[in-house]
Amino acid sequence: MNRPRPLDITLHQASRVLEVSFDNGEHFRLPYEYLRVNSPSAEVQGHGKGQKVLVAGKKDVGITAIEPTGHYGILIRFDDGHASGIFGWDTLHDLGRAYDTSWPAYLAELEAKGLSR
Repeated sequence: MNRPRPLDITLHQASRVLEVSFDNGEHFRLPYEYLRVNSPSAEVQGHGKGQKVLVAGKKDVGITAIEPTGHYGILIRFDDGHASGIFGWDTLHDLGRAYDTSWPAYLAELEAKGLSR
């Protein structure tokens, strides 16, 4: 099965949203904060299953640059210095599809641990 590939990627600096349109017709608006706290980097995801780190305090994070990485993804440079996660096309697509469930779960986990965005 072929995975969707992006047709267009647009940064909206004022609203802090990365907009991605895929060739299967799906379209996502992903907040910078959502991307930062779900970075595919080992710093966030850990080195194995169940090791994901809860990242707090990124409400106002910005994106300073997006760099193509081969034909498979992009490197996002955040203004907090984080630039080690390569967002493959599959990752961006999966994050878009999961947003409606994973974002509220993230907010609930922050609240349960007494942390703020």
